[in-house]
Amino acid sequence: METGTVILLVVGIYLLISLLAGIIPAFRISKGVTGYVAGDRSMNVVILYFVIGASIFSAFAFLGGPGWAYTRGASAFYIIAYGITGIIPLYFFGPRAWRLGKKYGYLTQAELLRDRFDSKFISVLLAILSVVVFIPYLTIQMKGAGYVLNVISEGLVPEWVGAGVTYLIVLIYVYFSGVMGVGWSNAFQGMIMMVLAWVLGIYLPNALYGGIGPMFEAIIAAGQTEMLRAPGLTPGGTPWDWWGFSSAVFISAVGFSVWPHFFMRSFAAKSSRSLRLSLVLYPTFLIFLVPILLIGFSAIVAFPGVTPADSILPHILMQLELPALVIGLFCAGALAASMSSGDAILHSAASIGIRDGVAQVVKNPLGDKTERMLIRVLVILIGFISYLFAVVIDVSLVALLLGSYGGVAQIFPIIFAMFYWKRATKTGAVLGLTIGIIVNTIFLVYPELKPVPMHEGVFGLIANIIFLVGGSLLSKPDDEKRVRKFMESGLD
Repeated sequence: METGTVILLVVGIYLLISLLAGIIPAFRISKGVTGYVAGDRSMNVVILYFVIGASIFSAFAFLGGPGWAYTRGASAFYIIAYGITGIIPLYFFGPRAWRLGKKYGYLTQAELLRDRFDSKFISVLLAILSVVVFIPYLTIQMKGAGYVLNVISEGLVPEWVGAGVTYLIVLIYVYFSGVMGVGWSNAFQGMIMMVLAWVLGIYLPNALYGGIGPMFEAIIAAGQTEMLRAPGLTPGGTPWDWWGFSSAVFISAVGFSVWPHFFMRSFAAKSSRSLRLSLVLYPTFLIFLVPILLIGFSAIVAFPGVTPADSILPHILMQLELPALVIGLFCAGALAASMSSGDAILHSAASIGIRDGVAQVVKNPLGDKTERMLIRVLVILIGFISYLFAVVIDVSLVALLLGSYGGVAQIFPIIFAMFYWKRATKTGAVLGLTIGIIVNTIFLVYPELKPVPMHEGVFGLIANIIFLVGGSLLSKPDDEKRVRKFMESGLD
């Protein structure tokens, strides 16, 4: 049997198992919105650990991480830096959200904010923001899947076909099983990713250079010491300044814990203790980024000039004389990284779009069956739109994600105020969120306007906080009794 056929067969078997793992939970959850969106609040520590971990271990990490290490060197360390710090706020926010969700039936982040600030406008604005930033994030995962199948088939499978086939599988199990399908498939995919990351990250430096130390010595001997000097390089090959590196870490850490799909997992936990334990264990996922980055560093001298950089992992695999079965398994791991984030994003985007957007603007309340049906329809629509973006745009996977973080980070100040500042008002929250999004968008579109080369999201946050605090202090306080009851309900 030809090598390409064996590889595709292994990948096909992996996709079939992922489909089965994602479909089986459909027979175990309730048929209402709570079952579809929050898994009847029944996720245990193990499932929750993999679902949360999949938020960082995605195509962005498995393909974009090596791509950055390959072309930008030490710049890639920002991924580990923000991953470690970004989980801390959710350790405090998550249990409060879980207790409020259990008491009042919340399933999404925006529902909390809507009731705390008594504002449907905030709910709709967050629904729009969430879907807008989710689409490029989902696009990342689809592009990653397309890269993998295109390279391992030596061009036989076009990127658009690879992305389409992979995400048709995702679409099917998300459509039928909701969040529990995401959870079960993530557990299976996560175990594959973690094992293969270490095997490949240790194997490549040894196979190509005789060890990790000799690999870095070879990079220095090749005159590319700037690749190993923090904070690394820009996409153009010039040194990345500390303004850019530090602000990228900061804005990613701030935005990380308030990503709507990530935050929503608080409502799916079996208990607040299960949630906290999963969050404490979560940083172990960051350990698996170390071998992922070593993959990129191993290619700097051995495989110069590969484009696009995000395809460096499958490119290396095809250049080495490895058994077809082994290559197929590693490619399955890369697809697992893509799918384990893509399914969570697809499910959350549709849930938020209907529950926090459409349901807030229609005249009559949506029935449980109607709401679930609309979420499923939006799953298909968002999947299709993201797929169109994936096959027509040519942007770095990491650049896509970093651009999304600026918008989503604007949610952090009002989440903090919701839990910890009684004097925060609806007026301040609406002003802060709106102005923050506007300022972030202006500097994203017109980067030449930045007074210093920081990430645009930082400028948005500064404006956001000023208007949140100023607007709250200058406006009439919200109903004190309602606010106090809400905040106390989140306490242990």
